[in-house]
Amino acid sequence: MNQKLIALDLDGTTLNNEAKLSKTTIATLKKAIQAGHVVSIVTGRPNRLSQAYYDQLGLTSPMINFNGSLGHMPHQHWQYEYQYTFDRGIVLDLLQHQQEFNIQMIAAEGKHLFLAHQNETTQVGFFPAVLSHDQQLNAVTLKKNPTSMTIAVDRPLQKQLQSYIEDRFGNFVDVAPWGGPNSVLEIGAKGVQKAVGVERLANYYHIDRQNVIAFGDEHNDMEMIDYAGQGVAMNNATNQLKAIADDVTELNNDQDGMAKYLSKALKLA
Repeated sequence: MNQKLIALDLDGTTLNNEAKLSKTTIATLKKAIQAGHVVSIVTGRPNRLSQAYYDQLGLTSPMINFNGSLGHMPHQHWQYEYQYTFDRGIVLDLLQHQQEFNIQMIAAEGKHLFLAHQNETTQVGFFPAVLSHDQQLNAVTLKKNPTSMTIAVDRPLQKQLQSYIEDRFGNFVDVAPWGGPNSVLEIGAKGVQKAVGVERLANYYHIDRQNVIAFGDEHNDMEMIDYAGQGVAMNNATNQLKAIADDVTELNNDQDGMAKYLSKALKLA
């Protein structure tokens, strides 16, 4: 058997529009694992917001979070675990410029780190509406370098804030605006994206690049889709992603597009 590494983005790809795993998706991925393939979640989400899906699928593979910046094996020690971080001073600098850029919220995260500072309640579902005392982000609580920083900012000032960060800290971090309705900037260590994690997985399992199948739908999947031997864009993906993908699913993420494509490709039925 030609063993494949199946790298899965979560939102807009493996999850339906209610951010759930459908019965078809769960059954298909379990069949793929039974057939001897490796299934791995490769997401922009933090580990705290991905582990429930990992458990639901009964995975034992490493999981890649924060767009490639964290690779770990939930519930167990993995000797190749890694985490890319950047200087906490960058977070503290932005906290001082909150008024200037009308920043609604700043969150600093890592595998065991979640701190946030908000001026107003944001509508971004990834963050608690109310922060507990031990989740408050400030110069005292932020003791270690973060893996990821997420900033909710007024849309008219988004580009200006992005330029400010790139001009001052561009040698150390990359800044990416989120797709979708929320005006959010995501900051991670320079040069790290999903393909970094997928390549580590491929090396760990001794699976050739041409035997990697990756599924995604957004700009943060570009490098991973490009890296994979079979990079598959979802039917609901951005036009830029479809343009570089090897293939596009016939159905979207709300119609089990990924599962049905995979089932056919691996002859799982």
